[in-house]
Amino acid sequence: MSKPPGSKLKLQHRFQPLRRMSKWPIWADVIARLGVAFFLIAIVILVHWIDRAGLKDSYDGHISFLDVVYFTMISVTTTGFGDIAPVSDRSRLIESIIVTPIRIAVLFIFVGTAYQFALKRTWDKWRMARIQAKLTNHIVVLGFGISGSEAVKELIARGTDPACIVVIDQSASRIAEAEAMGCNILQADASNDDTLIDVHIARAQSVLVSAGRDDSSILMVLTVRHLSPQVPISVVIRAQDNELLARQAGATNVINPVSFTGLLLAGSAQGAHVADYMADLASIGGRVQLRERAVAAEEIGRSIDQLASGGRGLRIYRAGKPYGFWEAEAQHLEQGDQLVEVIRCEECEASVPGG
Repeated sequence: MSKPPGSKLKLQHRFQPLRRMSKWPIWADVIARLGVAFFLIAIVILVHWIDRAGLKDSYDGHISFLDVVYFTMISVTTTGFGDIAPVSDRSRLIESIIVTPIRIAVLFIFVGTAYQFALKRTWDKWRMARIQAKLTNHIVVLGFGISGSEAVKELIARGTDPACIVVIDQSASRIAEAEAMGCNILQADASNDDTLIDVHIARAQSVLVSAGRDDSSILMVLTVRHLSPQVPISVVIRAQDNELLARQAGATNVINPVSFTGLLLAGSAQGAHVADYMADLASIGGRVQLRERAVAAEEIGRSIDQLASGGRGLRIYRAGKPYGFWEAEAQHLEQGDQLVEVIRCEECEASVPGG
């Protein structure tokens, strides 16, 4: 979109506080919060004791230290039975400008602690149990960097329900981005057995690995393969020397973005439209789309050129071995064959003039 002359692009930045994981255990955090609360209560007791002459006890007319402690607790907790009350102007002023702010602070501490360590944890565990119960035939994405996030966007564009996608990453900002897209999220170490067990990795449809570093990605592949021997694993590997290691670790598909970029560059050198068509094939936004599926019952016995979908068959996989459309095996489709075809993307064509 063109901008009017002299206009300036204003960048809006969402505030992200600098954080790091607390080294305190939970019990220490609770004790610290309660310590602050009781310290504030002690201050109120001291103030009331110093100003005890401004208090009136309707029971016996005498204000003892026990009466001060009692009055402090019922005033801080906003109970207020009325048997002890401030009567002097100074006492009422102290209640207004000193005790009331402390009372609010103590209530915030108690309510906040109860919410974080009791209600919120119980609620989060209940929600996680409900999500886990529905996790089956889902897609697990390990790492939500550039490659992982683009993969999720493409999956959603192709019609995958975000509720069927689980994203695991240690970055809070990346996890927040995945949650905004509607995905299930887990901020944790994706190479940890317990993390993968929590997302029912054994019941997953496929696993996409893009940790940003080859060693981390290969470790994740090893962990996934250990927990789920059959699940298909696709991994992004940036160094060509590590591709074999990734396959030995159990990866089904190894994707090297550097090599793929080289293929596009080489293709563009040999023709103006080769790279464009390859990108068209790879994206849901193009006019054609690559699809892998099982051979349909009505297609058994036919040639790869006679597909019921109307697509162009490119390759079949039979017993794990690939056969091109020109080979004899592709001229007679069998039950159990996996087919790779090019199909029209009718939704995209509708938005392209002359589609």
